[in-house]
Order: sequence, then C-alpha cells, then structure tokens
Amino acid sequence: MKPATILAALAPVLLAACANTGANYKPIVDGTPSAAFASDLAACQSLARDQKQFDQERLTATGLGAGLGAALGEAEDDDPVGGAVAGAVAGGLASTVKVNEKRKAIVINCMRGRGHRVAG
Repeated sequence: MKPATILAALAPVLLAACANTGANYKPIVDGTPSAAFASDLAACQSLARDQKQFDQERLTATGLGAGLGAALGEAEDDDPVGGAVAGAVAGGLASTVKVNEKRKAIVINCMRGRGHRVAG
C-alpha cells in the first residue's frame, strides 16, 4: 500500500482523536468549579473557536504540504498526485495539531482570566 493511501485512510482516525482538544477543551480545575464555570467555559470555547486566522494557517499548511508532496512524489517515483495527497494530509494534520494547541491555550487563559483556578 502506498504512503498516500495509508495517510488518507488514517486521517479521519487521527482527527477523531482530537475530540477534546482545541476549542472543545474542558480544563481541569483545582477545587470545586464555581456556579459560573459552565457559562464561562462556553464563552471561552466560543472565543477560541472564533479565531478565524487559525483556519487560514491550516489551509496554507495543507496547500504547502500538497505542493511539496507533489514535487517529492514526482522526483521519487513519478507519482505527483499521490505525493500531493500525502503532503496535503501530512500538512493538514500537523497544522491541525498546532491550531488545536493554540485554541486550547486560549480556553485555559480565558478561564484563568475569569478567575477560575485552572490546573491544566
């Protein structure tokens, strides 16, 4: 099986593993959550989700990965399409992980800013 096919098949599984990350992150609180915890969490998660510049970063990384993968696929085994698919998947996944970490940090910092004792 070609690497492009393997990456394309694994992409949904890898993305599903990110369900409680990014803007959907639910932080661990030191102590008992306050009465405002749920509404503050919803507001902070919404703030993290609304950062549209991260979506542009992901698209750029996917496009760059596709271009680089196509070039490498052509050079290696005359398979620019397979290389483009593999590069796009790899670039998209790597960028998704990075974007999720940024959104998670926004949730944590927002909750701390609202007075919650977030441990992580």
